[in-house]
Order: sequence, then C-alpha cells, then structure tokens
Amino acid sequence: MSKEDPIRIFVTHVFTDHPDYHRVFEYLESSTNFFYKNCSDPKAPPVAAGKDTKKELLLAQIRAAEVVVVVSSMYSETRDWIAFQMDAAQAASLPIIALEPFGGGKIAAEVKARAAEVVPWNERVMVDALRKHARGEDTKRWDVIEFDMS
Repeated sequence: MSKEDPIRIFVTHVFTDHPDYHRVFEYLESSTNFFYKNCSDPKAPPVAAGKDTKKELLLAQIRAAEVVVVVSSMYSETRDWIAFQMDAAQAASLPIIALEPFGGGKIAAEVKARAAEVVPWNERVMVDALRKHARGEDTKRWDVIEFDMS
C-alpha cells in the first residue's frame, strides 16, 4: 500500500447523511502513512431513482473496492440495505470488517457472523484490520509502555 496504490475501501451507506459514516474517515485520516481510496459515494441519487437504480449504484461502488466496512449502527436503522451490501460484498468475495456501534452497544449477530473481523472505534485497530484483510499485510506493531522506576 502506497500513495500510488491505496487500499480501496467501501463504507456502507444508504444515500443519506449519517454521522458514523463520516466518523470512519475522520479516524482513517488521523492515521499516518495510511493511504486509501473511498469507493463509496453516499450522495443521494436523483429523486426519480428507484430501488433498483440505488442497488445498481451500490453494486458498482462495492465492485470497485477491496474491502467493505460495515457501520453496524446503520444496520439497526436500515437492516435491508446494509444486508444487501453485505450480500454484495460476499458475492464479490470481499472481506467485511464490522465496526462496533460508536459509544458502545451490542453489534447485531448477523453482522458479527458475516464479518471477517469486528473492530472497535480505534484508528490503529481499524487501519491494521484494513491492511490485513485488504492486502494481507501484518503490521506487527508493538505497544511500548514506559514505567518510571524512580
């Protein structure tokens, strides 16, 4: 993964403005040396667009990605649309990374069962999961804890 070859990410959405959708990118942007391309486009399609048109738009966005991030808080609000996106990801053999509900809460059993990994809202853990499942990169990062022994 580099600037020239960023990880292509699709984040679930339902063509509406959702704070958790935007929060995903706030977390990713706070990571240094992590390059990604957002393949999802939650801008609302034309008003005349029907359900089939929306599904085609979502499928095209998912096909362009290497990994799908499911915002689990959206699942409880729009179960059918998020399930459709997970179905599309699995049909395309794309790994699914599920984010726990922001601020706590229980993740839906279906989302948990279909995810390759469930991660908390933690920039480092999110980035490591994306690298691992999209490109097979193992970061092998270590936490260093310093103790004052005086």
